[in-house]
Amino acid sequence: MNAPIPENIHLKYPVVLVHGIIAHDRRSLIKYWGRIPEVLTGKGIKVFRGNTDAWGKYQSNALILKKTIENVLSQTGAKRVNIIAHSKGGIDSRYLIWKHFFGDKIASLTTICTPHHGSEIADLLFNKKIIHKRYIRKILSIFGGLYGDANPNLCKLIYQMTTAKMKEFNEKIEMDKNVFYQSLYTTMGDSSVHKMFSYTYSKIKEISGENDGLVSENSAKWGNNINKIEGRISHAEILDYKGKNISGVNIPGIYVKIAKELNNNNF
Repeated sequence: MNAPIPENIHLKYPVVLVHGIIAHDRRSLIKYWGRIPEVLTGKGIKVFRGNTDAWGKYQSNALILKKTIENVLSQTGAKRVNIIAHSKGGIDSRYLIWKHFFGDKIASLTTICTPHHGSEIADLLFNKKIIHKRYIRKILSIFGGLYGDANPNLCKLIYQMTTAKMKEFNEKIEMDKNVFYQSLYTTMGDSSVHKMFSYTYSKIKEISGENDGLVSENSAKWGNNINKIEGRISHAEILDYKGKNISGVNIPGIYVKIAKELNNNNF
């Protein structure tokens, strides 16, 4: 018996995956997007990576993403792209669209676990006096450079992600009427789901309630099209870096569903 032929998804525009903090698109022992690119490609979708810095400000990352998208459009002949962005990648993408008038080049922006309203953890870190010391800033800058970033700025990045600065960001950075925006998010349910985030989950729970270990539910909810991804999945696990099902959820299948819905909207 022949195996069933995979159902292709005929997206009008290619997909650009934009990562957040810590992750990067360079060669690594860790596959930050796990099986997701291969699964989407297997569905006939053209998939590209944003190539942004792991520790860059949204201004510098927006410039990198701008160049990436221009190259994708030139390479494919497409008029626009669909961005699927994880975590701070959603902030980088929103800034790109607004600052560089990219509404005519971006068909849709799907943000996943993005701290649209700021990070309680960034608040805690920024309020620690040690992060403001000159030698700490120097060490953090060197670390970002060793990580391979073109424009690392960890201290500024933390400051930008505080709830106060993101409130200012949201008051200034408007949606582009030519772009379809949607936000998705996850929650862990309890601190035992992902040991790496047990402390941060508990701290955010005290301050803002349910969260994915790094981003609160309240912060991830943004825009007019908001959906919760069911299953106890952490902030990192939604990237499929483990390459396996989490809480019975097929992570690449979530991205396939996103692609199908984009296709239904003629994107």
